[in-house]
Amino acid sequence: MKLSATTAVAIALAATGAYAQQTEVNILRVQPGDEEEAFYAEVEAAYEAEHPDVDVVFEYIANEAYKSRLPTLLQSDARPDIFYSWGGETLREQAEAGFLQPIGDTVPEDVLSTFPEAALELYTVDDSLYGLPLYATEVIFWVNTDLTEEAGVDHTQIKTWDDFLSAVQTLKDAGVTPIIAGAQDKWPVHFYWSYLALREGGPDIITTAMSGDGDGFENEAFVAAGEDMVELVDLDPFQPGVMGTTYETASGMFADGMGAFHLMGDWDYLPMRGRATDGEGLSDDQLAIMPFPVIADPVAEGGAGATLGGINGWAVTADASPEAVDFLTFLLDRDNQETIAERGIFIPIVEGADQALTNPFFKQVAQDINQSTYHQVFLDQFLGASVGATVNDVSADLVAQATTPEEAASRVQEAWDFR
Repeated sequence: MKLSATTAVAIALAATGAYAQQTEVNILRVQPGDEEEAFYAEVEAAYEAEHPDVDVVFEYIANEAYKSRLPTLLQSDARPDIFYSWGGETLREQAEAGFLQPIGDTVPEDVLSTFPEAALELYTVDDSLYGLPLYATEVIFWVNTDLTEEAGVDHTQIKTWDDFLSAVQTLKDAGVTPIIAGAQDKWPVHFYWSYLALREGGPDIITTAMSGDGDGFENEAFVAAGEDMVELVDLDPFQPGVMGTTYETASGMFADGMGAFHLMGDWDYLPMRGRATDGEGLSDDQLAIMPFPVIADPVAEGGAGATLGGINGWAVTADASPEAVDFLTFLLDRDNQETIAERGIFIPIVEGADQALTNPFFKQVAQDINQSTYHQVFLDQFLGASVGATVNDVSADLVAQATTPEEAASRVQEAWDFR
């Protein structure tokens, strides 16, 4: 049927009007792996099919650029409606600055009830909920079992820090690079200082230091953590050029089989393979995960059962529309989170969704977190932006042998005092 010119114009105007009435939901995320990005595209398409008046737009930024750009974006008219968050003191600072929107009265109670209370608390400031958790993570040692076996190291027998140091020396003697790390970005090596502080000082050492008790961050446990790091650094355990290596490069180097250990979160399982030279990296048969070793004679007891990681999620900005919150609840519903689990993209936080996990490494991490005596969120996020940056700085300086354990602890305390 041939349309008249008048009818054609009317249809065009109607279509233009419908498009103009669309509500745009902008979401900002640290660049994920290809599989996770593809998942978000599927969820976006499914939601838009049910809500043709909503246009969901995901934007991805590399890790370090994200951290540097987000504060500026939040202060501008270009702020996203929803953004990726690690919770903790950084979220508190954003809420107190007026950048965030309370959503506790907007999200239905039956949705809120699907999240563990402890996870919701990380996105709550002064009893107001400003976001929702997405997944739980644990920082573990990824192990290249081909290399450890070649050097005669049994990673399953590494229980203490002394065991680990001994394994590092054995690997070096066999001509194998013991550890791959991305110290240029600093945060990958802050995992060492953070974990060692937990192991030396017990699970409440961080919150005790934040309260100002027990000498704060100059407590002997933090100094001992630095001393433990120095013991490792003195063995020259890292790949050449560690201080000039980014996280992404280190991730790919490990997947290329260039070192035996890589201290990184479980989230690196898929991304590191994508960063490998051949795009495939190490097979599951060549990989294992190992918990961070304990300290045989710690400053304080109780730190052996603690895990370090995150409960990462999303925060909602002050001007976000109701449609933005509705999309967020859609993204985090049980069906979508089970899909995430089945595909082995990450460990979902929605209660019961982890039962769909098939990846053996993720199953182990989920068990670790469930059985841990305390799950400490990354210190560079938990302590807020300025103090977290100092933790990253001193950790990198310890690797570079540019500071002492005492100076490192003192610098963190000074940053906490002047935050």
